[in-house]
Amino acid sequence: SIGTKRETCNLFRKLDKDSMGLERVIVEGLQSLYKAIGSIGTKRDIYVLFTGNKTADTGKSWCPDCVAAEPVIEKALKDLDDAVFVYCHVGDRPTWKDPQNVFRTDPKLRLTGVPTLVKWGTQQRLGPEECPKEDLVRMMFEDH
Repeated sequence: SIGTKRETCNLFRKLDKDSMGLERVIVEGLQSLYKAIGSIGTKRDIYVLFTGNKTADTGKSWCPDCVAAEPVIEKALKDLDDAVFVYCHVGDRPTWKDPQNVFRTDPKLRLTGVPTLVKWGTQQRLGPEECPKEDLVRMMFEDH
């Protein structure tokens, strides 16, 4: 399946730091996520946004909740400094909907929905209902 091929590709792309010192990283697949987290280290806070893959025809996620949350999270990111923000694509719709999807079954993650925003190494997590709410996203980043 496409999802399996994507998982084994281990896509990992590091984007530049912005003027505030926020480093952005894009990964596709669970192995790529753990590889990226391992290379970042523990000196800075790491936030991970789990989101549906973008489709080739629209350039937007197949997940309507992810599309709704993205501008809210991007706006709140403007105030986040000296941190790492990881965009983690969980697969296309059929891959994500599979109950055995690695993001659903991984003991550290156990995702139940996308988008999900987590502060890595903590219990802080915003699910699909909370991610589009700017006040909740800002509160998570302010705790930084």
